[in-house]
Amino acid sequence: MIVAPLAPGQAQDAAPPSTIPSLTAPSVPLPPAGDITIHASASYATDGKPIRSGLQWRVYEDRGGTSEPVLAARSTEPAPSFNLPPGNYIIHAAFGFAGASKRVTVQAGNIIERLPISAGALRLAGVVSEQPIPPGQISFSVYVPIGSNSEGRLVLSDARSGELIRLPEGTYHVVSTYGDANSIMRADLKVETGRVTEATLHHRAATVTLKLVAAPGGEAFAGTAFSVLTPGGDVIREAIGAFPSVTLAEGEYVFIARHDGQVYTREFKVESGLNRDIEIVTGR
Repeated sequence: MIVAPLAPGQAQDAAPPSTIPSLTAPSVPLPPAGDITIHASASYATDGKPIRSGLQWRVYEDRGGTSEPVLAARSTEPAPSFNLPPGNYIIHAAFGFAGASKRVTVQAGNIIERLPISAGALRLAGVVSEQPIPPGQISFSVYVPIGSNSEGRLVLSDARSGELIRLPEGTYHVVSTYGDANSIMRADLKVETGRVTEATLHHRAATVTLKLVAAPGGEAFAGTAFSVLTPGGDVIREAIGAFPSVTLAEGEYVFIARHDGQVYTREFKVESGLNRDIEIVTGR
């Protein structure tokens, strides 16, 4: 596992050279009479460094009491400015699954608000026999442990390899699924404010292609019903077709094929990283 500083994003373009303002008109537009301007920005809570990408800003009109706040403005800029009528507002900055908010009351002029956010990120990947697993063949679920339950609350499902997952600071339980059967790995990972935690989960599995044939290496029978079971009889995967593929965790299995009213069985073993065909020969 590698923990690296969380990049604040692309630097903003340099400002153009200053010019002498006209004597007959202001150099920048002024807000409408009676309006106020809120200049917003966000920073990492630990070191105060500005967050320059990945922010979703929303400003709500705070009507107090039991009334629901009303959305007044929104922006995806790193440091937006909001021109609004005087009043009470709630400023909220979302940074992935993390965020911060603040209530403000403004009657006149401009105000500057910087919201500190305690957030970092995860970047996940998977390998089998030291070979990277393609992103489309592996997915990740992220949970917040609650008490003794490591999967207490689901935060995100079906996250992809290499995706930057922004999260509040804390400890998370990650479940990695390679394929769609029983190749599953787990890890507990810590997210620190302002940093990216990079983790690679190592699977011990292989992909096998199931076939029912009349002779070794022969053409597979179409319309065959396949079942893969553990030695104890637990069903791992079922499929219908000529040669379905399934990714299985390392171990021993029972392969059952049903075709034209006949049932055929075979025991086989999966070795990590060894992708191969598993055939049942009917002898006819």
